Amino acid sequence: MRLLLAAIGQKMPAWVDSAWHDYAGRMPPHLKLDLAQRPVSPWAGRGDAVRGMREEARSLRAVIPDNAWLVALDERGQPWSTTTLSRRLAAWQTLGRPVALLVGGPDGLDPELRAAADQHWSLSPLTLPHPMVRVIVAEQLYRAWSLLANHPYHRA
Repeated sequence: MRLLLAAIGQKMPAWVDSAWHDYAGRMPPHLKLDLAQRPVSPWAGRGDAVRGMREEARSLRAVIPDNAWLVALDERGQPWSTTTLSRRLAAWQTLGRPVALLVGGPDGLDPELRAAADQHWSLSPLTLPHPMVRVIVAEQLYRAWSLLANHPYHRA
């Protein structure tokens, strides 16, 4: 099964790229974790958030695999424990479809793209910096897999 983190924002600090590659590289071959980085819309910084989110949604849609199960990372989503995420990961594997985890830009996800998502996941009630979101998602997916595989990484 392919897992794709489709995220708005490019040119991350070196520590983010390093952490991302570390955790993504730990995933087993049957749960390949990829990253598709898309640029922030220039409209986002010009006071036209609606147009910016719409452009970013088009950009994200261009990298989402056909028939993908969509998971919107959204502050209004459901908070998932690691155990819940591991159950979701197990369920995703039975779908026979790729899973795309969507991270919007500075103004969030376009409402239409958010509405099209099959699930909505909130990492925290806190507002997290976009670079941290990538690292947290990759680490939590690895942790969820380790829980399913009875790997010693997860010791809770």
